[in-house]
Amino acid sequence: MLALKSEIRWSHSPFRLQSADMIDPEILAYYEHGLEQKRLSADQRRIEFLRIWDLLERYLPTAPARVVDVGGGAGVYALPLAAAGYEVHLIDPVPLHVEQAEAASHAASAPLASTAVGDARALDAEEASADAVLLLGPLYHLTDRDDRIKALREARRVLRPGGVVLAKALSRFYPLFEDIALGTPVEQDEFEKNITFLADGQYRNPGGDPTQFTTSYFHRPEDLAEEVQEAGLEMRALVGASGSVKLLPQLPERLKEPGQRKRVLDLLRLLENEPSILGMSQNFVAIGQAPSAP
Repeated sequence: MLALKSEIRWSHSPFRLQSADMIDPEILAYYEHGLEQKRLSADQRRIEFLRIWDLLERYLPTAPARVVDVGGGAGVYALPLAAAGYEVHLIDPVPLHVEQAEAASHAASAPLASTAVGDARALDAEEASADAVLLLGPLYHLTDRDDRIKALREARRVLRPGGVVLAKALSRFYPLFEDIALGTPVEQDEFEKNITFLADGQYRNPGGDPTQFTTSYFHRPEDLAEEVQEAGLEMRALVGASGSVKLLPQLPERLKEPGQRKRVLDLLRLLENEPSILGMSQNFVAIGQAPSAP
């Protein structure tokens, strides 16, 4: 792929005082526990990494394309992409994540092109300067629809014509079954809470327990598709990522065995476009594309 003439401009200073403006304090406090760095590396959570990586391999342009990983955390996808030959710019609103990504990048044989603390709704990057934008974290922490549209429009702005965006959302339906599968203690007003959650998709964790996630919005599949299109992106695909296989018993052991791992991944790919079960996937990914130049 030919190199782009325009260059991405990034700020490298910590900007700690601005983080409160970029991210809800409860979300920031949750991620400052430092659990995100290894979240997808083991146990049943590994299925999410394996499935997202499969989508990246299939939908990203060929390396050395320029990828902007917005909300890239500690670099769980950015660092392997850099190792695969991509020019990767990571941006995240949590200073700890950026510090972790920088440290890992310095130790890597293929470092990241840049890291920065920043806001998905206001990217410090020039228009039409990237081949791909990843939004694998921001949308479900932007609980207001207008903010999600802003983030998607920013991704559209920095994409070159024909560039792609991969945007992940959390399913509104999966958590209800996960509670049953995990044997979560029943709350007295659980049924009423579920009715409210299904209506508005809003989740809060006022107690701050890091095992109970944090302030988030859970999509219906059709809502994510509408937001992507409203932002001026053309929908290429809407796919289920992790499916509901995290509910399977002994999934970590199955993922360790090559034959069983392939069996699970093959099935998830086979069913990823099936609309009748898309909402049961723990998460789903919209693949959008910036319109081609006239």
